[in-house]
Amino acid sequence: MSNDAVAHSFYTLGIVGTGAMGRGIAQLAAQAGLNVMLFDVKEGAVAEATAFIHGLWQRSADKQRITQAQAEQYGERLIEARDLADLATCDIVVEAIIEKLEAKQGLFSDLEGIVRQDAVLATNTSSLSVTAIAASCQHPERVIGFHFFNPVPLMKIVEVIPGLRTANDVTQRVNALGTAMGHFTAQATDTPGFLVNHAGRAFGTEALRVLSESVTDPATIDRIMVDQGGFKMGPFTLLDLTGLDVSHAVMESVYHQYYEEPRFRPSPLTRQRLSAGLLGRKTGEGFYRYVDGQQQMPEEPAIASASPCPVWISQDDPGSAAKLAELVTTAGWPLESADQPSSEALCLLTPLGEDTTQCALRQGLNAEQCVAVDMLAGLDKRRSLMASPITRPELVNAAANLLNADGTPVSTLQDSTGFVLQRVVACIVNVGADIAQQGVAAPATIDRAVELGLGYPFGPLRMGDHYGASRILTILNNLLAATGDPRYRPSPWLRRRAALGMPLTDGPTG
Repeated sequence: MSNDAVAHSFYTLGIVGTGAMGRGIAQLAAQAGLNVMLFDVKEGAVAEATAFIHGLWQRSADKQRITQAQAEQYGERLIEARDLADLATCDIVVEAIIEKLEAKQGLFSDLEGIVRQDAVLATNTSSLSVTAIAASCQHPERVIGFHFFNPVPLMKIVEVIPGLRTANDVTQRVNALGTAMGHFTAQATDTPGFLVNHAGRAFGTEALRVLSESVTDPATIDRIMVDQGGFKMGPFTLLDLTGLDVSHAVMESVYHQYYEEPRFRPSPLTRQRLSAGLLGRKTGEGFYRYVDGQQQMPEEPAIASASPCPVWISQDDPGSAAKLAELVTTAGWPLESADQPSSEALCLLTPLGEDTTQCALRQGLNAEQCVAVDMLAGLDKRRSLMASPITRPELVNAAANLLNADGTPVSTLQDSTGFVLQRVVACIVNVGADIAQQGVAAPATIDRAVELGLGYPFGPLRMGDHYGASRILTILNNLLAATGDPRYRPSPWLRRRAALGMPLTDGPTG
């Protein structure tokens, strides 16, 4: 038995439910040196799962990722349990069955009459309360959440969620087990969505809000979030990949479990598309069409040519103004330097959380000349601009030409409070900050869990520090003032740290 197994004091692990999640957990546990007993009520399911796992190890051996001896050794650790009672010798049993509270409560009640009193009962639930699952048990102190992500071997994170009555030593041992199985263990409190699913609420819901306001289309939003934001995929590509039957249910579940918290409000758009059967890739159409499983991404709109015109840049944000001035000079366009623009100038604004209209009026400028540029992420891989409803069309086109002069893609949006990137990023940071404020997990755990579980370029708190907490706070305050929607109210964690000049990653007090 490995030293890791001795450290966490688990030698035999039982699995109830041998679907994708159960198989993945069994694979990792066997590789960590534990004997694994697999049980499933479906006839032949255990044999199918065992053959599948053996096949994975054999392919790894064929590719020399592991030795043949290792593959055989791992395989010997998988044991079929023909009856639930066969799990009596297990030190820990992990359930990976249907996501229904009554089913999990019933299983744990049955297991209590089978396993030793010191055996741990762990649930792989992704959305149900661990405390509620444990409530039906005579010994709730040994019940804990042990939530893996699919595919289990590749997603190097597991959430460890003690219920309100879970014993501290159980939590410590399960944390050690997760580490021994090769995963980052993110300990979180038993709150709706736990940590990762909680932190992921802003990405899709705010993108849907932007879409519902006709700011732009799904493809443009996705391109902005990938190119400007550095995300691996855009929110609508992700919704299509996951499937709206899954995503919308999670949105509604978390929203209602938090008693209609506005930050998590779902969108009518997904309910409507769900009713129409437009679930995403699995049905061949969602926010995009799919041909042979391949996403059909529409081409970007062409930018009509335009001649250079005088450019005046607002000094609202001197740093952003300097970057735009350098771009104008490099492109060879005339740059005005007076305090006020000439009547023919293209006026470039750099708002945070404002629309072009409000930003122009606040500065006493003629909105017919104004185009706003999103400078939150700089000008490197994509540029986003938006005009007021009365901006002269030739100046909108001139701005697109100027920003595209060096070949960098440009996205043109309808006037919006906060563009696309600003809104989505600010909401991600704000939700992460409130997770820290609630004490769901430590700041470092929040960031690492989100990076591993959601693939974001930064965890939400690091993201706020990257863009600047005071800038994020300004975006949210302006969004709140413009819309009156409490979904944009800043978390106390963010507000205090921005005011004090502290990193959002600092803890533990809020």
